[in-house]
Amino acid sequence: MSMTPSDRTRPSNAAQKASPAYRIPALDKDFLLGDSQRGLRFQIEYEKAEEALRAWKVNSTIVCFGSARMREDGPPHQAAWYAQAREFGRIVSQEGGALVAGTDGGCENVIATGGGPGLMEAANRGANDAGAPTIGFNITLPQEQEPNPWTTPDLTFRFHYFAMRKMHLAMRANALVAFPGGFGTLDELFEVMTLRQTRKGRDIPIILFDERYWRDVINFDRLLREGVIGADDMRVFAFADSARDAWDRIAVSVCGTLHDQGGLKREG
Repeated sequence: MSMTPSDRTRPSNAAQKASPAYRIPALDKDFLLGDSQRGLRFQIEYEKAEEALRAWKVNSTIVCFGSARMREDGPPHQAAWYAQAREFGRIVSQEGGALVAGTDGGCENVIATGGGPGLMEAANRGANDAGAPTIGFNITLPQEQEPNPWTTPDLTFRFHYFAMRKMHLAMRANALVAFPGGFGTLDELFEVMTLRQTRKGRDIPIILFDERYWRDVINFDRLLREGVIGADDMRVFAFADSARDAWDRIAVSVCGTLHDQGGLKREG
């Protein structure tokens, strides 16, 4: 097409096309990551995981917290924690309904963790041993967290916001098991305890694994003596010292309907 004299004198529109204002908003990374769109980022972090969990028909979970620093080949007591967390993941997945679709075609009590290594990995690994789906709710950290290789790929999520990650960990949980851990485990544990104490969350079992560890770390008796918690608050949680004991304490309250659906089958 030949240019007219007017075309030859017409200014270029390159600057307009290169301007950030001209970008389609959904494709404008600078706009989407700006302060004004924080609410939208919260929304899509919620909806992306929600969509995948619904597609897999995950009705409920059993959440496992615990230290990322524990190793299968670590000191004997840490290796024992790892083995018990793995065994717990296997038992729950085989007996709790993760392998057997319920009346609505969904699966129940799917093992969910923070997705990282250590005791989180062990619980996911146990579920994987059973051939069950298992969830990893990872978080972006300054030292990048790598997802462990035993979470179901389609259920391996990564969050930017701790708040949204915690929401997804809690919202489908039928129970929480806190294996030994540090600041992150304590943060997540006390958040769920507070939700129960204040009746902002459902009345789910909270199991602290290894009573000796948790009584050394948290002086529950001192809290009670000082009146900063009440006697009723001490009934928010229970202790367990084996994978079987932890699951049996949970199963009596969360798996009643699964007997009829064939999902609760204790070994032996």
